[in-house]
Amino acid sequence: MSTRSILEVNHINKRFGGLEILKDISFQVQPGERIGIIGPNGAGKTTFFNLLTGDLTPSQGTITYQGKDVTDEPNYQRTRRGIVRTFQKNNLLDNLTVLDNLLLVLQRKHGLKNTWFRVRNEKNYEALYEEAEELLETWGLYPVSNKIVKNLSYGEQRQIEIMLGIATDPEILLLDEPTAGMSQTETDEIVRLLDDLPKDLTIMIVEHDLDVIFGLAERILVLHEGYIMNDDTPETIRHDARVNDIYMGKKGVS
Repeated sequence: MSTRSILEVNHINKRFGGLEILKDISFQVQPGERIGIIGPNGAGKTTFFNLLTGDLTPSQGTITYQGKDVTDEPNYQRTRRGIVRTFQKNNLLDNLTVLDNLLLVLQRKHGLKNTWFRVRNEKNYEALYEEAEELLETWGLYPVSNKIVKNLSYGEQRQIEIMLGIATDPEILLLDEPTAGMSQTETDEIVRLLDDLPKDLTIMIVEHDLDVIFGLAERILVLHEGYIMNDDTPETIRHDARVNDIYMGKKGVS
């Protein structure tokens, strides 16, 4: 693993009026790390992700990505740089097919986004369709590729959104509750697919399902009252008394 950080967050604070949500957040991320982010409701997890993706600007502090200060860059610029996020709520074009959703993402990735009025078919864009087919097969979505997204199950829609994030070839993939609302079978499949992603892809996951977090992450950040309370291995976090008392309550991390 490279010794140079892909992402550095230095003394980030975020305030909304007089309410301070995040307080003096600092950490570094190495290329290829799998990082889980946990904490009780109201700990600042969503705000934390919004700052990393450029949906919010910190009140103070800096964010550096691949050696460049991106603190004030908006989300679309960070996406172009390789910081890609999925959301808790599906962000899909519901009235299009799965294939069309994917082809639109691939068009943009390959600089073909302005070909709306040209005939886009397999004959004219063979490589594009081959790439789409490979992704659909990998994610187990080929059988539904020609179905309208809104007619699919919630679990299938979640898989599609994650697949679209992967299709952009990100450097950092930020997953916001990737298994929320899924059945256990769907959750297990998502975990398997995420675990099989290239090891040089950096992944950060906010997730309430601790089995998912402890199964995928090699490092866990625990947010509490706006601070990073702990930053350690899953095994250490699992047996940390403060985490059990503050985050897990009496049942603990088992």
